Amino acid sequence: QIVVTQGERPMSADNKSLGRFILDGIPPSPRGVPQIEVTFDMDASGILKVTAKDKATEKTQHITISGAVGLSDDEVKRMQEEAEHHKAEDQKKAEKITAKNQADSMVAAAEKALKDAGDKAPADVKTKVEEKIKAVKDVLAKEDASKEDIDSASKELSDTLSQIGQSMYGNQTQNSNVKSQNEESKEGEEKKEETDNGQEKKSSKGKDGKAKSSESAERVEEGEVVE
Repeated sequence: QIVVTQGERPMSADNKSLGRFILDGIPPSPRGVPQIEVTFDMDASGILKVTAKDKATEKTQHITISGAVGLSDDEVKRMQEEAEHHKAEDQKKAEKITAKNQADSMVAAAEKALKDAGDKAPADVKTKVEEKIKAVKDVLAKEDASKEDIDSASKELSDTLSQIGQSMYGNQTQNSNVKSQNEESKEGEEKKEETDNGQEKKSSKGKDGKAKSSESAERVEEGEVVE
């Protein structure tokens, strides 16, 4: 849903609503993936055309608004003064909304990490992550939760979530070391067999050589007898 407002406040609810429209036909996508491009086009008559386009599907929808800038100088001045008066308050609201959005993204990432890890992650680590996910969701459900509360819960989830990666990396390293040791052991056994076979062949040649020498000596002795 695209909401078009007019005003000086950062929060749309604090501004004057001009209209709203729906951009449908967008396929389901993971959080944060869809990219919507919104353009504003105003003609000489003060008629505003707002167009929204999904970059992935190229689907578009628009709304035409008449009298969008029909504000007097006094109304514009009043809006500007209100914006300045509520500047600090609006900033806190904006920061809290940003923290909530980041926490939502963190929860989505943690749930995906648990699903991808499956049985590869230790059960105790998975349990801790699930507990931290619940803690973040509980904080987000509270209307009076502060930005600091949300940030704290998000950080604890992030720190715990990193343990999944560390444990999986540790398991991979351990498996790699075991595999390397097995390969080295196998290679050592093969070299030992080759060495043993080489010694047997050398011994066999030595016996053949001795036999040939004895045979030559007998021939020499026969020669002396003949003379």
